[in-house]
Formats: sequence, structure tokens, C-alpha cells
Amino acid sequence: MKTLLNIIWLLFGGLWLALGYFAAGIICCLLVITIPWGLASFRIAAYALWPFGRTVVDRSGSTGLFVLLGNVIWLLVAGIWIAVGHVVTAAAMAVTIIGIPLAIANLKLIPVSLMPLGKQIVPSNTSFVTGYQKGPR
Repeated sequence: MKTLLNIIWLLFGGLWLALGYFAAGIICCLLVITIPWGLASFRIAAYALWPFGRTVVDRSGSTGLFVLLGNVIWLLVAGIWIAVGHVVTAAAMAVTIIGIPLAIANLKLIPVSLMPLGKQIVPSNTSFVTGYQKGPR
């Protein structure tokens, strides 16, 4: 089911969303001082390309002053506008029944688009702390 939802997501906006994040990553990496935001944009692009079956967790060991400062700068410069775009797009997707899961996936992108530094994207069936799979194998 995740694969089917990911294919539908890819066709109805996920590709363009991922390309936008990828382009932002390239621009940020060209400007040397913004490389951390560029790498975060690449992570978000990969997540935006194939969101079902994956989740965002805090990266262990990355809770410093620079991560906080970088996230605040990102939030003020781009994060709020990206989050508003995700909310508007999710509202448009939620109009149809088939679009409701896509709208939920779009809303799942908001936390990582608001505060991207110090985050990691992992499969949702894996426990990040232990590395073991949850549920039946």
C-alpha cells in the first residue's frame, strides 16, 4: 500500500516538490556559508520524493547551540513560507478522497521544513534507538 501511495504522491506533486527542495539545496551549497541548509534541503527532497513508510526523528548528538541558531535562521528566512505552502497544498489535496492521504503526507513535511537541522529520515518500521524492526517480521 505504501508503494501505491508513493507512486500516486510522485505523480500528483511529489516530484515537483522534491525538485524544488533539490534546487534550493544546490543554491545553498553554492554559497559556502549555507551548506548546512543545502544538505538539509537534500534530505527533505529525498523525503518529499518518497514520504510514505518513512518518518523524521531527531538526530542523536546534534542538539547544540549552532543547530538551534541555524534552525531559527531557517525558520525566519524560509521555514514559515514553506510551511504555509505545505498547508495550502494539503488543503487543496484534501478536497478529494484519494487526496486525503496525500494531504496528510504533505502535513508530515511541515516539521522538517520548519526546523530541518538536527533531523534524520528513517524507515517508519524501524526503531531509531535500537535499530530493530517493530512488529511481526
